Amino acid sequence: MSALQDRLHAEGVHSLLVQFTDIEGVAKGKLVPLAVLDDVLATGAGFAGPSIAGTGLPRTGPRAEYYARGDAGTAQALPWWPGVARIVGDGFVAGEPFDACPRQVLRRQLARLSQRGWHLQTGIEPEFFLLQRDGWGPADPLDRLDKPSYDLKSLPRQADFLQELAEALQACGFTLQQIDHEDAHGQYEVNFRHDEALASADRLMFFKLAAHALAEARGLVFSMMPKPFGNQPGSGMHFHVSLWSGAECLFADPQAELSALGRAFMAGVLAHAPALTALAAPTVNSYKRLTVNQSLSGTTWAPAYIAHGSNNRTALVRTLPGRFEWRVPDASANPYLATAALIAAGLDGIDRQLDAGPAVTDDLFTLPLSEIRARGIGLLPQTLNQACEALEGDAVITAALGETLSAEFVKLKRDEALAYARHVSAWELERYGARF
Repeated sequence: MSALQDRLHAEGVHSLLVQFTDIEGVAKGKLVPLAVLDDVLATGAGFAGPSIAGTGLPRTGPRAEYYARGDAGTAQALPWWPGVARIVGDGFVAGEPFDACPRQVLRRQLARLSQRGWHLQTGIEPEFFLLQRDGWGPADPLDRLDKPSYDLKSLPRQADFLQELAEALQACGFTLQQIDHEDAHGQYEVNFRHDEALASADRLMFFKLAAHALAEARGLVFSMMPKPFGNQPGSGMHFHVSLWSGAECLFADPQAELSALGRAFMAGVLAHAPALTALAAPTVNSYKRLTVNQSLSGTTWAPAYIAHGSNNRTALVRTLPGRFEWRVPDASANPYLATAALIAAGLDGIDRQLDAGPAVTDDLFTLPLSEIRARGIGLLPQTLNQACEALEGDAVITAALGETLSAEFVKLKRDEALAYARHVSAWELERYGARF
């Protein structure tokens, strides 16, 4: 029996939840006995490949089987599920790393950094809604302030859920930094400390598992839908990004917010922003968040323009000392794919020594479109189809994703956009049903 198996057994674990993440950013997996831990680490837990979204695997032959091979360093007992420990799996097919496994895609980009002696740290900030199971309204019916950010009346009413979630995360090594009520009814944010990019993505998926389970236990819905309410702000999942060599932050500069290397990396992110948007905002609902319009609270925090600025939350990139905040990703983004594409874009900026252009100090949401155009500031894709077109045309980002995943992602998202376009909504029936 291995030391890991001994530790988990001593913690009362009898089963492993072997978990992987599909192309849509959804946690998948199965339960296996702790006794087969060595097999999980050596070979992986097996799954029918074609049953997993976005694999493109056949129904027959040796490539029909998808194996999630456990990463021993991720094994942790689940506080809300006694006797069960999660272990994160990397995708393998026919004994080789599977090119369309999102975690493997990120590993490939991290290897490119490692070859240069670099590593990336990210701090991912998830926003989410707590909703009623019936009717999809806010879980707290009294949560209806015109400007609900930092509301200290609604926040305590969800204290039991938020505290249990915080304790579950802390028990598994998370360093929590803050919990607050966000700018929409029923919306909250839990921030935890930044980490190495792979660990940060793993933790984001752990957070989602915990929050879903604890909300369901209360008869509530934990939702990372980007924009559940048309007249209120949506949920972002902002990335704080910094590049390191050992203990040295390569984005730090005593004379400026970002070093020359940091500015070139950021310039790559801006240059590839349209293609990155497909991965950072991967649903049709995402593009109801990425538009500049008036919300109930009078504020929107989702960027629409390709620009950067010092502590400018209206820009796509908000620069800060030694790091930048990428503000496009929403709560539905796959953290592995978004991070992998971000690295590819940043490295392209460094390799080509791209210039990010002048910083923007204005509130971009207040500028007329004519002024935006006059300044040469680009507009992000405004639909999922537009974002897919940008992704298909971006050789740097598609190469980072790999041929299989790029094709599967675009196909899935084109199908999603078509299904949405063909759907007849209640709004259409009410508006047109008896008009003509």
